[in-house]
Amino acid sequence: MTRGAPVPDTVTLQVPFRVVKRGGRKEMQLPDGAAQPKRTDNSLVKALARAFRWKRMLESGEFATIAELAEREGIAPSYMTRVLRLTLLAPDIVEAILDGKQGPEVTLARMVEQFPLKWRLQREHTTLF
Repeated sequence: MTRGAPVPDTVTLQVPFRVVKRGGRKEMQLPDGAAQPKRTDNSLVKALARAFRWKRMLESGEFATIAELAEREGIAPSYMTRVLRLTLLAPDIVEAILDGKQGPEVTLARMVEQFPLKWRLQREHTTLF
């Protein structure tokens, strides 16, 4: 635009994207090569926070067993053990999750399944970046 040129009342902007359903939620999928916005998975972040809190409570001796802690929290011990496994994730994987830089396949449902204990294998198992 040059100085003195009239400013249009309407500006049209076209952004190519698709709306896809993922886990019952609608999500905008950008074309390949487009900058992907950070996508913090709140349920996964909450599970990580709980896992580290529970681990601290068990290690401090506040609770003697997982069953005792699970009863106090009002959840099933089997669920607690699956969530507690998140404390075994490699530090860079935890950091990526907290920053919202994890790949779309890194979900709470997938992360509470069994995963390798060796950090190198975890990185191969979860394509984060």
